Amino acid sequence: MREEAALANFGKNVQTVRSKQKLSQEKLAEVSELDRTYISSVERGQRNISILNIIKIADALGVTASSLLENIGG
Repeated sequence: MREEAALANFGKNVQTVRSKQKLSQEKLAEVSELDRTYISSVERGQRNISILNIIKIADALGVTASSLLENIGG
């Protein structure tokens, strides 16, 4: 399903940026003021994440929200 692929691709984008910055999920969660289990489920493509939380994650990673949304659609 297209929606599932978009969520999975978004999660991969978050995980890639986080890993390049050598941040743990726990540290990303702390900086973004989200729960670690939430970050984990986003990275696994299991969350239909809100725009506000995309912005929180992007800010915590020091990237634009649009960069996390690149190449997620079909």
